[in-house]
Amino acid sequence: SHPRVSAVRSHSGGRRRYPMHYMILIYEDESVYGDKNDTPEMQAIVAKHWDLVSDLGDQYKTGAGLAMTSAATTVREQLGGYYVIEADNLDDAIAVARRVPVRFDGSIEIRPLLHPPGK
Repeated sequence: SHPRVSAVRSHSGGRRRYPMHYMILIYEDESVYGDKNDTPEMQAIVAKHWDLVSDLGDQYKTGAGLAMTSAATTVREQLGGYYVIEADNLDDAIAVARRVPVRFDGSIEIRPLLHPPGK
């Protein structure tokens, strides 16, 4: 399944001298993974995320899955995890975001970071 991807364009003006860092936020209905973090469905999607991290190589900077919410909620999608990547421009970040695995339908939000780590 391909997630819906939305991106926020930076209004920084001026030319930058280094690639941008982007946060890719992953939103999904966590109920599709069952009620525990070690279900076969969860293990399968985590394996797909590790495959993507491996494919990204040095472009991947950090990321994590978030613990599932234990309380019932009326929100259809929950923030389930994130990546921080390095990309030359927003179009390159969108191309990476389109590769982020989601189990059914989910959505991805891309946000430019104000300053890359260590700058």
